[in-house]
Amino acid sequence: MELLQEFLEAAMVICFGISWPLSIIKSYRAKTAKGKSLPFLLFIFAGYICGTVWKMLVFYQSGEIKWPTYFYFLNLFMVGTDIALYFRNKRLDIIKEDKNKMKNVK
Repeated sequence: MELLQEFLEAAMVICFGISWPLSIIKSYRAKTAKGKSLPFLLFIFAGYICGTVWKMLVFYQSGEIKWPTYFYFLNLFMVGTDIALYFRNKRLDIIKEDKNKMKNVK
Protein backbone atom coordinates (compact mmCIF):
# COMPACT_ATOMS: atom_id res chain seq x y z
CA MET A 1 0.00 0.00 0.00
CA GLU A 2 2.83 2.40 0.84
CA LEU A 3 4.39 1.89 -2.59
CA LEU A 4 1.06 2.73 -4.24
CA GLN A 5 0.77 5.89 -2.13
CA GLU A 6 4.29 6.94 -3.11
CA PHE A 7 3.57 6.20 -6.76
CA LEU A 8 0.37 8.27 -6.72
CA GLU A 9 2.12 11.14 -4.95
CA ALA A 10 4.96 11.07 -7.48
CA ALA A 11 2.46 10.93 -10.35
CA MET A 12 0.69 14.00 -8.96
CA VAL A 13 3.90 16.00 -8.62
CA ILE A 14 5.16 14.85 -12.03
CA CYS A 15 1.87 15.85 -13.68
CA PHE A 16 2.09 19.28 -12.06
CA GLY A 17 5.71 19.56 -13.10
CA ILE A 18 5.36 18.58 -16.75
CA SER A 19 4.27 22.07 -17.76
CA TRP A 20 7.19 23.92 -16.14
CA PRO A 21 9.86 23.18 -18.77
CA LEU A 22 7.44 24.44 -21.43
CA SER A 23 6.71 27.55 -19.40
CA ILE A 24 10.42 28.19 -18.88
CA ILE A 25 11.16 27.86 -22.60
CA LYS A 26 8.26 30.15 -23.46
CA SER A 27 9.39 32.74 -20.88
CA TYR A 28 12.96 32.62 -22.14
CA ARG A 29 12.01 33.01 -25.80
CA ALA A 30 9.25 35.58 -25.30
CA LYS A 31 11.52 38.08 -23.52
CA THR A 32 8.45 39.72 -22.00
CA ALA A 33 6.66 39.37 -18.70
CA LYS A 34 3.34 40.22 -20.30
CA GLY A 35 0.88 37.41 -19.75
CA LYS A 36 2.72 36.09 -16.68
CA SER A 37 1.34 36.40 -13.17
CA LEU A 38 3.95 36.86 -10.46
CA PRO A 39 1.46 36.16 -7.63
CA PHE A 40 0.51 32.87 -9.33
CA LEU A 41 4.16 31.84 -9.63
CA LEU A 42 4.84 32.81 -6.01
CA PHE A 43 1.86 30.81 -4.71
CA ILE A 44 2.99 27.75 -6.67
CA PHE A 45 6.53 28.26 -5.35
CA ALA A 46 5.21 28.54 -1.77
CA GLY A 47 3.20 25.35 -2.28
CA TYR A 48 6.29 23.45 -3.38
CA ILE A 49 8.22 24.86 -0.41
CA CYS A 50 5.49 23.54 1.91
CA GLY A 51 5.56 20.16 0.21
CA THR A 52 9.34 20.00 0.41
CA VAL A 53 9.35 20.95 4.11
CA TRP A 54 6.74 18.27 4.72
CA LYS A 55 8.94 15.68 2.99
CA MET A 56 11.94 16.83 5.05
CA LEU A 57 9.89 16.42 8.25
CA VAL A 58 9.03 12.88 7.14
CA PHE A 59 12.75 12.30 6.56
CA TYR A 60 13.57 13.70 10.00
CA GLN A 61 11.07 11.34 11.64
CA SER A 62 11.77 8.21 9.62
CA GLY A 63 15.40 8.65 8.60
CA GLU A 64 14.65 7.84 4.98
CA ILE A 65 13.92 10.03 1.99
CA LYS A 66 10.92 8.79 0.02
CA TRP A 67 11.63 8.87 -3.71
CA PRO A 68 8.78 11.30 -4.63
CA THR A 69 10.70 13.93 -2.62
CA TYR A 70 13.09 14.44 -5.53
CA PHE A 71 10.23 15.61 -7.73
CA TYR A 72 9.35 18.31 -5.19
CA PHE A 73 12.91 19.62 -5.41
CA LEU A 74 12.87 19.45 -9.21
CA ASN A 75 9.59 21.37 -9.45
CA LEU A 76 10.78 23.91 -6.89
CA PHE A 77 13.86 24.51 -9.04
CA MET A 78 11.80 24.86 -12.23
CA VAL A 79 9.29 27.29 -10.69
CA GLY A 80 12.21 29.26 -9.25
CA THR A 81 13.73 29.42 -12.72
CA ASP A 82 10.45 30.70 -14.16
CA ILE A 83 10.28 33.36 -11.41
CA ALA A 84 13.83 34.47 -12.23
CA LEU A 85 12.88 34.69 -15.91
CA TYR A 86 9.84 36.77 -14.96
CA PHE A 87 12.11 39.36 -13.35
CA ARG A 88 14.52 39.26 -16.29
CA ASN A 89 11.65 39.74 -18.71
CA LYS A 90 10.13 42.52 -16.59
CA ARG A 91 13.47 44.34 -16.82
CA LEU A 92 13.53 43.77 -20.60
CA ASP A 93 9.99 45.20 -20.83
CA ILE A 94 11.13 48.34 -19.03
CA ILE A 95 14.11 48.71 -21.36
CA LYS A 96 11.81 48.33 -24.40
CA GLU A 97 9.40 50.92 -23.02
CA ASP A 98 12.26 53.36 -22.39
CA LYS A 99 13.54 52.88 -25.95
CA ASN A 100 10.04 53.47 -27.32
CA LYS A 101 9.70 56.64 -25.24
CA MET A 102 13.03 57.91 -26.56
CA LYS A 103 11.89 57.26 -30.16
CA ASN A 104 8.69 59.22 -29.57
CA VAL A 105 10.61 62.17 -28.09
CA LYS A 106 12.65 62.68 -31.27
